[in-house]
Amino acid sequence: MDKSFLKSSSVVTAMTFLSRILGLTRDYFVARYFGANGLTDAFLVAFRIPNFLRRLFGEGAFSQALVPILVNAKINHNEAEIQNIINHIGTKFLTILIIITVIAVVISPVIIFMFAWGFYFDANPTKFNLASDMLRITFPYLLLISLTAFAGSILNTYNKFAVPAFTPVLLNISMILSAVYLSKHLDTPIMALAWGVLIGGIAQLLFQIPFLIKIKKMPQLVHGDHKAVRTLKKRMLPAIFGVSVSQINLLIDTMIATVLVSGSVSWLYYSDRLLELPLALIGIALATVALAKLSIHFANKDEDKFTKTVGYALKIGLILGTPACAGLVLLAEPLIIVLFQYDEFDAFAAHQSSLSLMAYGAGLIAFIMVKILAPVFLSRGDIKTPVKVGIIAMVANIFLNIIFAYYYAHIGLAIATSLSAIINASLLYYYLRQRNIFTFSHNFIKIFFKILLATIIMTIFILNFNQNINYYLNADAWYRTLAITSIIGASTVIYFTSLRLLGITMERL
Repeated sequence: MDKSFLKSSSVVTAMTFLSRILGLTRDYFVARYFGANGLTDAFLVAFRIPNFLRRLFGEGAFSQALVPILVNAKINHNEAEIQNIINHIGTKFLTILIIITVIAVVISPVIIFMFAWGFYFDANPTKFNLASDMLRITFPYLLLISLTAFAGSILNTYNKFAVPAFTPVLLNISMILSAVYLSKHLDTPIMALAWGVLIGGIAQLLFQIPFLIKIKKMPQLVHGDHKAVRTLKKRMLPAIFGVSVSQINLLIDTMIATVLVSGSVSWLYYSDRLLELPLALIGIALATVALAKLSIHFANKDEDKFTKTVGYALKIGLILGTPACAGLVLLAEPLIIVLFQYDEFDAFAAHQSSLSLMAYGAGLIAFIMVKILAPVFLSRGDIKTPVKVGIIAMVANIFLNIIFAYYYAHIGLAIATSLSAIINASLLYYYLRQRNIFTFSHNFIKIFFKILLATIIMTIFILNFNQNINYYLNADAWYRTLAITSIIGASTVIYFTSLRLLGITMERL
């Protein structure tokens, strides 16, 4: 067992768990106050555009390309050169972000047309105009959160994983307070959510600064160029496709959903939010730590530790991800009802959201595997392979979207996204095996089947002892919560007890 890996990933998971719980709390207030309708569709599009780009710069291409550069500099250069690299990358990054932000704010209606053409062609222009206005407020969040991601990459390089993982909590708090209090003072109450996004971005950036100062790595503006900037460009631009395909696919889902019935964007959003909880706690947490660890092992030319780290990350991903996958599918509608079905968010919206959650949830393992496998290539400086695989998966998703959306509307979009994630993960593993970088060992396969057996035992329990949907619909919030936490808690105990009886513990991996 790699104790340092487990400790670091546990810290990230704990902080991320806090953030995601507050994220679900945020979504509860959004659903309760604003429901699932054309107005919430407009906000979600205005939020998803900068948030999509944030995923590329934050949890995706930028961080994935930057961390290996910083790790290599940390191993092979002195602190002055590391600071020099940080200064040059930070200056260029800030300049590009300012230009993009100014242009986006000016042409916001054009951007909304590009990403939500269904709003433009709608007989009622309210959604289009509202989304355009809100995008002018939400888009600067990209500038703020991208700089926050830059700071987080520096902190992760110095093994300060907790601070970047905690930072998203501030966005959730800002949006909750805005929904509850600021909305009462605006002519268009839902505009409060857009202002909450902007205020949250400012809070997140300011929160990181003292920690950068503490490790003496606060970026400074400089003139000139540096080879590290050119290296970052080469790695980052194609890496957008390689490590962020799932986010691109989700954005494509949103684009197509705008031409479906009102509420479709919201139904997909709420189901995606529940998918994001285990994906962040497992996939992103493991990927964040794995990238830093793998980059160090590769720089030190320690292939044995490199291979063991990949295998260890995948084993943890399967142990935690497989039951989560089953849980999302089996408990989709109860989860949506317990978390969101109040006031403006009715039973019909809950049912529609649960159907797309089942489709997303079925692909959870693939989403997690992509998060873990893509950094394996990036840590070795190989950008082309994840890019090639990502483009294949993205093209497949577009075609699958067209086919499945025609027959199954918003549910088909979720099905297509999960299938493209399976294609992505399968091809990444194929190339790892082909190049003798990593292959599943006999022990790994043995562990997988034991995990599968424990998950089947847990599934049988859920199917026999979970309350029916009518109970959740008719019960008040307290009894709903008690019912879902009881079934989840008991299922967790049964699953991990089964694993232990089958001889699988973290110490034996």
